Order: sequence, then C-alpha cells, then structure tokens
Amino acid sequence: MPWGRSGSAALLLLLSGKGIGRAKAKARDPSPTEMSVEPWHSPQDQAAAEHAHSTHTALSQDQEQHPDKLCLDSFWSEVETIRQGSGYTDLDCSRRDSRQSEEGEQEEQWLADAGLSTLISEDSEDVDKAVLLSTLTRTQAAAVQRRLDSYTLSLRKRNKPPPRDVRDIFNSPIAQTLLPESQHSDERPQHSMASVTKTPLTAVTPEHQRCAPKEEFFITDVAYCEQAVIFLKQAKLPQSNSQRRKEDSTLPRVIRPKCRLGVTRIQDLSHTDMKKVRQLALIDMTALCDLLELEVKRHKMGRRKIPESTLFGVPLATLLENDQKMKPSTSTPLFLQALLSFLEKKGVDSEGILRVPGSQSRIKLLQQNLEANFYSGQVSWDEVSPNDAAALLKKFIRELPAPLLTAEYLNTFSGVRDITELKQKLHMLNLLILLLPEPNRNTLKALLEFLSKVISREKRNRMNLWAVATIMAPNLFLHKAVPSKLTEGAEKGQAEKAADVMRLLIRYQDLLWTVPNFLIGQVRKLNENNNRRYQFYDRRIKNLLRKIHTDSKDKPDKNNSESHRTVKVQVGELVSGTMEYQLNINSRASDLLAQFQRQFLRSPDNGKGKMRRNGSVAYPECALYEVGGNIGEHCLDPDAHLLDLCNSNPGGEWVIKLRPNGSRGL
Repeated sequence: MPWGRSGSAALLLLLSGKGIGRAKAKARDPSPTEMSVEPWHSPQDQAAAEHAHSTHTALSQDQEQHPDKLCLDSFWSEVETIRQGSGYTDLDCSRRDSRQSEEGEQEEQWLADAGLSTLISEDSEDVDKAVLLSTLTRTQAAAVQRRLDSYTLSLRKRNKPPPRDVRDIFNSPIAQTLLPESQHSDERPQHSMASVTKTPLTAVTPEHQRCAPKEEFFITDVAYCEQAVIFLKQAKLPQSNSQRRKEDSTLPRVIRPKCRLGVTRIQDLSHTDMKKVRQLALIDMTALCDLLELEVKRHKMGRRKIPESTLFGVPLATLLENDQKMKPSTSTPLFLQALLSFLEKKGVDSEGILRVPGSQSRIKLLQQNLEANFYSGQVSWDEVSPNDAAALLKKFIRELPAPLLTAEYLNTFSGVRDITELKQKLHMLNLLILLLPEPNRNTLKALLEFLSKVISREKRNRMNLWAVATIMAPNLFLHKAVPSKLTEGAEKGQAEKAADVMRLLIRYQDLLWTVPNFLIGQVRKLNENNNRRYQFYDRRIKNLLRKIHTDSKDKPDKNNSESHRTVKVQVGELVSGTMEYQLNINSRASDLLAQFQRQFLRSPDNGKGKMRRNGSVAYPECALYEVGGNIGEHCLDPDAHLLDLCNSNPGGEWVIKLRPNGSRGL
C-alpha cells in the first residue's frame, strides 16, 4: 500500500527511537486519541511480593527466597503434568494426530487460505487474480511470489505444467488499471525486499534498544512487513546475542496513536470483512516471517475419535454449536464461562491460585460431576476448592482435541519468543490473533481477561505477571497433537522464552485484539476493486479510468464541503426512521450519537428509557455503523471523525443500531 514521504519520515523517526523524547511529555497527559498500555514489571521488580504457598512446607528455604526459581520449578512441574496426563506419556514422540504437509501441499493450502487460489487455477480470469494482488504492498507481493515459486518447483518435480507467474499478472493490462502507479513501476522501491540485507531481524538489536525504553509506539498505518524492512535498513549494530535486551526486563508502556477514524476492534467488523482481513493478515504475517527468517511449519490434525465426554476433549466449534442452541448469543463455551465466573468470585484472592495444585481425587470427581450434570443445572459450586477449579481450567485447555492456538499456528506463536524487537513481537502476535478461528480467538480472550484479573489481585494471591505467565505457558504451547521444541535445550532459557510470549499475550491483549489500520485500508481497496471489476473487462474504459483518477487529484474533495448527512436509525423495535446531522470539521461519531440520544431516546415526548429499581432510567446502548460502499459493516469508534469517514467511504450509509453485548467492552 503506497504511503507518502511525510508518513515515511514520521515512521522512520518513531522506529529509530528519535521521537521517543518528544513523546514523553505527551505520555504524561495522554490524549483521547491515544491507546496506551502502562508498564508492567518483571519478576525481578516484584520479587519481594512473590512467596511460596504456605501449604508447600516441603519447599526448601532457598526456593522460598528465590521466587524466580519457584516459577521455573512450577513451569517444569506443569510440563511433567502434561506429559503424564490425558493418556500419553511422551510429548516428544511422533504425533499420530498431526502430520506435515507434503511437498507443494503447504503452498497450495497457503494460497487458498490467502484467497489466492486463482493464481494456480487455469480457469480464472486475470481480473480474478489482480483484484487481491492490487491491494498488496511490494514486500507482501514478494512473499506471494516466493510461495508461488515454491509451488511451481514442486509441480516441475511432478512433471506438471506450472501456473502463470504472478509478475505477468502484475504487468497485465487489467493490473495496470487496478494497481497504483508506484506499484507497477519498473523502478524498484527503496524499501523493497531485494534492497534489504539478509540479516535476520531476530538477530538485530538497534542501538536504542540497549536499555529497555519506557515507551514504545505501536504503528498500524503501515504494513508490519514494510516496517520490518525499514527497521532492518536502520539497524547498524552487528549481531550479538549478548547485546539483546533481556527477556525479563520491564515491559514498556505501548502507545498506539489513533487515526482519524479511530481504533477498529475485531468484533467491529462484519464476518465478510473479517474473512478478507484474515487473508491479508496471512500474507503480511508470511512476509514478516520471511524477513525474520522464522520457519513456519503448519501441521494438520488427523481424524480423531469422537469423545464420549460432553465437556472435556470436545472441539471448541462443537461445544459452541451445542451451547448456541440454548443461548444463541454466546461466543465462548458455557462451561468455560461458568468455570471462570466461579474462579473470579472465589479464586482470584486465593494465594498461589493456578500454581498450587488441587487434589487429584477431588478434581476427578468434580470433572465427572460436571460431565453428568452441568447442562441440567444440578452442579453446586459451593463446596468446590478454587485450586481444584483452577486445575480443571488448565485441564480443559490442554485436553482440547486441537490446540487453542490451532495446530496450524501453534509453532508460529512459539516462534515469537525468538524475536528480539518488542514491536515486531507485538506485530506478529497481532497478525496471529487475527488468523485464529473465531471460537479459538474468543476463548483465548476470555482466558486472558481472567488471567489479568488474577494478576490485578497480586497483593492477595502472590501471583504476578511473570508467575502467571510461567504457569500457563506450557498449557497453551504444548499439545500432544503437535510436535514442539519448547522442552528442548537449556531449561531456564526455554521456560523464560515461553513465559515471555505468554506475558505479552496477557499484558497487551487490548492492543492485540484490534485490526491494524493498514489492513482496514486494504480491505476498503479490495472491496472497491471488486465493486468495479466488471469495468476491467472492457479495455477501452481503462484510459478513461486513468484520466478520471488523474483529474480527481486536482479537484477539491466534495465531501469536505458536505454539511448535512442523513443517518438511518434502526434501534430494534424502539426507534426506526432517519435523522439529519450537520457536519463540521470536529464532528465525531460520539457527537452524532449524543444528538440521537437527545432527539429520540431522552426526549420528553418519546423517551425510550427503562426505569430501574433505584429510580434511575436505563437507555439502550447504541452505536454508529458505516454500511456498504467500500466496507461490509463497520461499528465505528466513538472518536471517529465523520468528515474523514465521508472521504474514506463516500458511498457508505450511516446507520444507528443497538450495540451487541460486549462489542466495545474493552
């Protein structure tokens, strides 16, 4: 995706760390257009608060005085529990439930998942191939080319005709119309893959990273792979593991500057648009892995015997399908909701929660009781021990037939631990979260929110971020169906790296569950090209389109002078119709919603509030959506500037609707 010189200069300034100093004054008084995460200290900074549980009288005096050692001991205790549990004893043996794809099969599946299967289809038209490619940056397109080259090589080995080269598609007349001028130019861009040294990003430590900064900027306007290209070009220090920033250093405050259209969270987009986001995220993640020289091996799950259990060992999709028959709006398994609810009420203040093991006999009886009686509502939680419930939570996660992080991406999640630069770790995790299936992503979010609540009660339960991350890492990153390197090598190093990824997921979950601005822009471009794709079948229109595109650059934007906008109102059975709203340069979505509240919900004549028991009035929570044009449906951030929205999507409608439960609960 092209971006201007001024944007490049600003990004270079932020990536090089030169803009950090000027941002510190701003960080003291965050503006409403910033999304930030405060620092969270490492185990060294919180060692005084971490002690062994009083019931562990067998622990030595040395362990009680060294909480880090206690955490590491707990880590390997969890690993041993996983090894011996669920009917298997060797995690490192060959997995019968998964396999690596055959030569060429991975590339073919990758192209299908990325929405690019038309590149290897003989029946597809050039326009089918060019529409998605037209949205890609140079580095993303290079990643596609590498997958296609690998697929072509595998076909030649099997004596099959190769597909058409993607570069031919970029140079086709249709692509010349679709692609921006800078993208089909013969001149290689300054930040192309070919101009970057082959130094892996995992081995590069820039000078400003010798000491962990107190602030990091989370830039989402530029593709993450393009940011990595810039970072590689800026890195000047030789590779040295001794220069790396410690994995256990204080996590910095992360600032995500809001764009004029606000922040888009995953739940704000329609399923159709999220499908396109996942395709584009896969391409960007793959390009980023190429730059990082991270090996991505995807595993497939084999057929598994259908479990007799109703709760444990059941696929998440099956659990949700059954639960949604009883509660259609649920997005996470009802059993998990009940378990987490109990732990939030009775377990978060329990000292050593998650770390202290429960009674194996009680856990077995509790599991049997839940299996038999949960859905009938005959389970009583009154006598349940919090430690037993916490052990059951970990058991539920690790006994899923497929990893919660999925067999396809589990090793990629694990590989994040080998990246040195924090921003690149967060970029990779953000893309991986977007790639998760919806049931997995929602379940992971519910788990991480609970873990955050445990950490927030650290003074009572003696469980800080490092302790929780160390305990939970094996339960997420080890699975009997997927080979893992987690238990190989030096014990302390592997445990710390796994816990580091876990604590990033916990600490920065609010940032990770957002859709980057550059992906939103690519989805808009993709929808625009799909909407006008019929035009590209007639080459006579091509020159006219280019002329219109050139002329439009010199014309003032009509939307800037637009002063009124008609807004549809579809608030369930309460209100329907339209309202007029006068725009100005400072108008935001929250201002429009405030006028709607005054005009329709709170007015004396037709107020729609419900009286509470305490005498106050509750009004329905509404949101502003953009619908159609170059987006499917998008729930807008209250801080979104409406004139900018007009410019970004002039063909879209504005609709006020009831907000789904939890759509912006963060």
